[in-house]
Amino acid sequence: MEITESAALDAQQPVHAFSSAARWLTEHVGQEFRRRTGMWQIHYEMLSWLSEAPDGQLCLTKLARRMGISTSRLSHLVDRAREHGWVERVPDPVGRRIVLARLTGTGRDAVQAAAPLQLACVRSHFLDRLTLAQVEQLREISEALIGSVDQDEGGTTF
Repeated sequence: MEITESAALDAQQPVHAFSSAARWLTEHVGQEFRRRTGMWQIHYEMLSWLSEAPDGQLCLTKLARRMGISTSRLSHLVDRAREHGWVERVPDPVGRRIVLARLTGTGRDAVQAAAPLQLACVRSHFLDRLTLAQVEQLREISEALIGSVDQDEGGTTF
């Protein structure tokens, strides 16, 4: 089946809208969060994932997948977080070649202190602008997109 130019343009509109909204949201929430906490949003996200993990630790590959970033980028983030004392690298007791990122007490304190501020930023730039039904739709759409990417990579994201 041949895709017409009109159909191609119609298909691009939601992609452009989504991309623009995601960039805008990331930029504005990130800037406000950094201003209010001194912490980069991506570090908060990493610490948050670790705080929810069993024993406050995850292998770097799994953490990178959950965050939707490369293991190389995550490795740099872990190094920066180590400088703040938020995380430490530890060997996996089962798989010796696997490295885990473990949340420290300082990291747990940092994520707990930042959580209310992060929620306030997300509310003001995101949640308060949508109805509950739209928030639920967005969650479902996001999970469908992440699930399809995850299936392409042959693993589970969450």
